[in-house]
Amino acid sequence: MNDEPRLDEILVTSRPLANYLDFFNLRPSDLAGSRILDCPGGASSFTAEARRYGAITTAVDPTYNQAVTTFATMGREQIALSNDWFRNNPDLFLEAGQGDANISAIIEARYAALDTFLLDFEREPQHYVAGALPNLPFPDASFDLVLSSHLIFTYADRFDRAFHVLAIEEMLRVCSGEVRIYPLSSYLGVTADWFDDLLAELRDRGINSTIEDVPFRVTKNWTTQLTLSTGR
Repeated sequence: MNDEPRLDEILVTSRPLANYLDFFNLRPSDLAGSRILDCPGGASSFTAEARRYGAITTAVDPTYNQAVTTFATMGREQIALSNDWFRNNPDLFLEAGQGDANISAIIEARYAALDTFLLDFEREPQHYVAGALPNLPFPDASFDLVLSSHLIFTYADRFDRAFHVLAIEEMLRVCSGEVRIYPLSSYLGVTADWFDDLLAELRDRGINSTIEDVPFRVTKNWTTQLTLSTGR
């Protein structure tokens, strides 16, 4: 295990709307009129871009108590770290994430997403709320859809099963519809050994779950999402 690459920090990533649509099997027409929470939102542009399609969006992240200038520096540092990760660990990625042209396109899209995020973060701060799982600062059923990418299951090497149960229950608490989670394995493409047991525990708690293929094809084994609901 010591010979495997390891991310030393939880990345605050910048991803565009197009990625989110592919992560979560969404179309732009699905967004109109929906109250959507991006949890955690990081420095992604989904919250800004989705509003152009009529969504009512909020992003939550523990980093949102920072000044926009601090966020700008951090965001660019994190994109540079992502660039190094792609280039230094090609075996973790499908063809769409390998090679200079592909990597450069991914990184360029992240810089564009960061710029969109920073502008919106500064001009429309009411859409960005500081908070962290497993305790979100929202009333019950505040959202129709909660999207959670690149935290749950991604960092199972530092967040245990108990945290995942609490985090999922909390996202469902603030959601009147579905919670969608992507990806379902770690940043090394490894599924947590307690994953199936977790789904069984959720079923015992009255939580419905389905696993579906998604269009996004960059990272190996990151080809499915988990959809959760309570049926309320």
